[in-house]
Amino acid sequence: MPSHLPARSGPGSAAAPGNNPPTSGTPAPDSAGRATLRDWAGLGVLALALLLVSVDATVLDLAVPAISSDLAPTTPQLLWIIDVYSFVLAGLLITMGTLGDRIGRRRLLLIGAAAFGLASAVAAFAVNPEMLIAARVLQGLAGATLMPSTLGLIRSMFTDARQRTIAISVWGAMAGSGAAMGPLLGGWLLEHFWWGSVFLVNLPVMALLLVLGPFLVPESRDPNPGRFDLASAALSMLALIPIVYAVKEFAAHGPSLNQLVAAGIGVLAGVLFVRRQGSLAAPLIDLTLFRIPPFRAAVLANLLSIFALAGVLFFGSQYLQLVLGRAPLQAGLLLIPGTVGSMAGSLGAAWLVQRWRPVSVLAGSLVTAAVGASLFWLLRADPSASVLPFMVGFLLIGLGVGVALTLSSDMIVSTAPVERAGNAAAISETALETGVALGVAVLGSGVMAAFRHGLDESTVPAAHTGAARESLGGAVETARGLPAAEATSLLNSAHTAFVDGIHLAATGTTLILLVTAVVTYRAATSKKRPAQ
Repeated sequence: MPSHLPARSGPGSAAAPGNNPPTSGTPAPDSAGRATLRDWAGLGVLALALLLVSVDATVLDLAVPAISSDLAPTTPQLLWIIDVYSFVLAGLLITMGTLGDRIGRRRLLLIGAAAFGLASAVAAFAVNPEMLIAARVLQGLAGATLMPSTLGLIRSMFTDARQRTIAISVWGAMAGSGAAMGPLLGGWLLEHFWWGSVFLVNLPVMALLLVLGPFLVPESRDPNPGRFDLASAALSMLALIPIVYAVKEFAAHGPSLNQLVAAGIGVLAGVLFVRRQGSLAAPLIDLTLFRIPPFRAAVLANLLSIFALAGVLFFGSQYLQLVLGRAPLQAGLLLIPGTVGSMAGSLGAAWLVQRWRPVSVLAGSLVTAAVGASLFWLLRADPSASVLPFMVGFLLIGLGVGVALTLSSDMIVSTAPVERAGNAAAISETALETGVALGVAVLGSGVMAAFRHGLDESTVPAAHTGAARESLGGAVETARGLPAAEATSLLNSAHTAFVDGIHLAATGTTLILLVTAVVTYRAATSKKRPAQ
């Protein structure tokens, strides 16, 4: 970005590193109201931090065999190692977003960066499953401070609407591509180093954030935050964590009483949380924001666009490795076009909205992703089948979701009052994390239901049918212990049933994205309301 942009006056730009008091939530504009070179450099640091938080949600997927071999966790412990990060992250986003509004978003960001680096070091050198689970909990807690802080700071650093869209485009590129880059980065690291290396890569970036953040990122907070309500914070966690747990477990293992109880607790806590917010003078989450039609539309688009991307990553990596027989690193490389598409869509969103109405671009991006999802109907169960339909379909989904995440996030923080930037950012991030969980649960459950319904177990000994039906990986592993003819029959049946499930998920994803495009367009244009 040009270095000749005028500097902002006031405390937002003059904040010395370390000890200056936080500025108010309303940045002091200069004569042009435009960002400085320092702001753009600060954006680069924030974007790197967000990229790592997103990557850490999926980077462990390929490290499971190595962790199992080294630490020997039980099956429940292994599930917690993978999932507890997302559970804690989702449960604390609203609380941390509001906390940042109160104590200062930069201050919370730096605290979170230090904690994330410490947790990553502990995870890398964990000597038993309990130590690794505890480190992942701390990572989730720290990640919850980083994600809404980055978006809230962008809202206060970039007061010019056009520049803010560009900045959020960069932010969206990191958020949208991080999860897709996780398996690729994990695959490369595991081929060259031990499993702890997937955590150690976080340390240099977090150190960079701690060193440069005080110099490049101006402090901001809500000047009149009101009292922090601990009961609301507890209810928000009690609402989100059990629901995220229930949908993830439903996707992995099918329905159970435990999931129903967990979901019921989450729903009850959610109802109590909403009722409590309506009675507080300073609520943890400002529900009046949902009265703004563009805000509602943006939250819906944010949730359901990432829903599609998460579902594709869930069954796509299995299709590439277990149906087409590609190695983990090869599968990661085949995901690169979709990852690049997501980044290109995020970065190109600012250019698109200069030529067309943002709501039209947002709806069009959802339609683009829907077209990509429909191409998965061309996938075949033959291991020698072409990978081109998957790559093109994932490319279009990545492109559409990249644009949609950027524009929906921009609409969310732009329609909210600037002093509530952290709160609005937390809503955006919560929608994103909920979308990830729902994408895996709903689409993953659909794929697995079709897989179990279509699997032919006639050649499988009774003692092994449970393992074969558990997952596609279980069927492949069971086939290795069978005679050649029976193994071939089981593999053919498993591949066909799994691809049938992908076709079902592709249909559902396409319809959901098309309906979301229509609903979003109508909601965003139903009432004109300027950004506050």
